[in-house]
Amino acid sequence: MKRRVAILGSTGSIGTQALDVIAQHPDLFEVELLTANNSKDLLIEQAVRFNANTVVIGNKDLYKEVSEALNPHMIKVFAGNDSISEILEYSTNIDIVVASMVGFSGLKPTLAAIRSGKTIALANKETLVAAGEIVTGQAKRHNSFIIPVDSEHSAIFQSLQGERAEIEKILLTASGGPFLDATVEQMAAATKEIALKHPRWNMGAKVTIDSASMMNKGLEMIEARWLFDVDPSKIQMVIHPQSIIHSMVQFTDGSIIGQLGVPDMRIPIQYALSYPYRIPLNVDRLDLFKVATFTFREPDMEKFPCIKIAYESIARGGNIPCIMNAANEVAVAAFLRDKIKFTDIPSVIERTIGKSNFIAKPTIEDIFESDKEGRIFAKEFVNLD
Repeated sequence: MKRRVAILGSTGSIGTQALDVIAQHPDLFEVELLTANNSKDLLIEQAVRFNANTVVIGNKDLYKEVSEALNPHMIKVFAGNDSISEILEYSTNIDIVVASMVGFSGLKPTLAAIRSGKTIALANKETLVAAGEIVTGQAKRHNSFIIPVDSEHSAIFQSLQGERAEIEKILLTASGGPFLDATVEQMAAATKEIALKHPRWNMGAKVTIDSASMMNKGLEMIEARWLFDVDPSKIQMVIHPQSIIHSMVQFTDGSIIGQLGVPDMRIPIQYALSYPYRIPLNVDRLDLFKVATFTFREPDMEKFPCIKIAYESIARGGNIPCIMNAANEVAVAAFLRDKIKFTDIPSVIERTIGKSNFIAKPTIEDIFESDKEGRIFAKEFVNLD
């Protein structure tokens, strides 16, 4: 029986690669729902090609055009992000949801899918950063299984299969991004074009800038804390420039198990879609003789202060990680619009956290309010309209 798939953010980097995986296995998967915010032409093309049952265009101004294009194909069209949550919560025709919307916007629809007991292929790390305790609690309550899609968390997840031993340490690998060997002065002068040139991965703009600042690794540390119920003190970041070992787990007997592969997101995407089975995938194979050498470094928290901010935020807990995430999203957007320097990003985050109200035990309503408040304060600091 085919698995019926919903892809939230189908026109983005993860979404398009998920569809490539599905295209390789038409006998195993079928597309039930596709969503996009503004990329109407690609959404229309995807919906027709994969014979989607339903699409949602987030921008309501584009509804008429998308609807007129897809009506002849008998594809249902809805508009607005609230429609995504409603469809996910009440549809009985979706087996697995690829949650790949960018940023905090992915939280509400992911929670809706969880409430209906659907399996979540989670590519949106901000969902767990902002509301990890609430999301994992809801998943347990509604028997919703969360499978990580991020390459690092997929590697950890795969390393834990069949293991009953206690985790001693998670070794969370990082490429180091485009500024691994840059000076602080070079980073301060960096343009967005330079920051967007990732040495290993092909990703969207926001996550690429997060990788450059290493906030991405901070977000992933918090995500790992909730996914694997591990104290942050047991999550160690390791710079691995080759991006071949995608992360590792050290157990209490001293053994370390990791997952290796070429840096191609289709591998963890397919693993999440096909779990618990492994199926063939048309991607490059890892040639260890060409790689020849693996190198590792400790991250420089003075050079990359976003790492320290993330550890401090999860240590304080409550709504602080949510505020941190909101401020980071605003700061990254400001940098991409040439409003601030690259090295201003951590300062914006710290100032926003300092100005925001702390809530030790936030409800989901508190999380949404904290996100809103954090964005207001951060926009003041970057003069962003």
